[in-house]
Amino acid sequence: MLSNQRQAEILRLVREQRTCTITDLAGRFDVSDETIRRNLKPLIADGRLIKVHGGVMLPERLDEPPFRRRMAASLEGKRAIGARIGELVRDGDSLILEGGTTCLHIAQALAARSRLTVVTHSIEVARVLASRNGNRVFIAGGELRADDGAAFGDSVLAYLRQFHVRYAIVSVTAIDMQGRFMDALPADVAFAQAAFAQAEQRVVAADHAKFGHSALVHAFGADAVDLLVTDEAPVPALAQVFAAAGVEVAVGASVGGRPGSGDRIDEVGAG
Repeated sequence: MLSNQRQAEILRLVREQRTCTITDLAGRFDVSDETIRRNLKPLIADGRLIKVHGGVMLPERLDEPPFRRRMAASLEGKRAIGARIGELVRDGDSLILEGGTTCLHIAQALAARSRLTVVTHSIEVARVLASRNGNRVFIAGGELRADDGAAFGDSVLAYLRQFHVRYAIVSVTAIDMQGRFMDALPADVAFAQAAFAQAEQRVVAADHAKFGHSALVHAFGADAVDLLVTDEAPVPALAQVFAAAGVEVAVGASVGGRPGSGDRIDEVGAG
């Protein structure tokens, strides 16, 4: 297929599916990810498509709430992370689940579990898991963010302190090469720290696009984390930082079955 024909077909697919990942497009056309990126460059430069982490979307979607746009970013990786945590968490387990987009994908994967006890500050997470399969869902109250429907403030942190759970599962904005976990908002850092204090296992869910970057607020170091669940193995230098801190790194591949997908799980690091 000629490049301009492929570009026309890519536009048609994005219009149908609202967003498409690089990996999905490469698989559909049986070409490399790099070939797809070359095809996308002029479409992005012309304003016909908007680049998001791991894929593209239509520019008219920019009027949607940022949370919804973030749900589409790194979609394949977030689904892989959700599937891996869906294997980790068993029926009857207890957990605190943060309200970021990665954690909402995790909640969707956990919908297959039963008799969970879930503590959250997110209306979206509660909506997915409440009144399902005998689950019990406790939601913290406070001021709601318009963006993602998550509560924040001192009342949320005080509410968390009454629980003892098996897992605290949070997401982050960035992980730098020194193994420092960072977030964009102080309120999200405060929630993550409070959740970790109430859990037997402290779990961070972060796709590989977060590696090697920094964000506004430092949340915690690698020594505060028991398990990092991601979609691709970190580079060796970062993997060594995690291993030295005793962080177990669970890596799964994309749910679609291409390299790095959820039908294969590797373990990197020490636990």
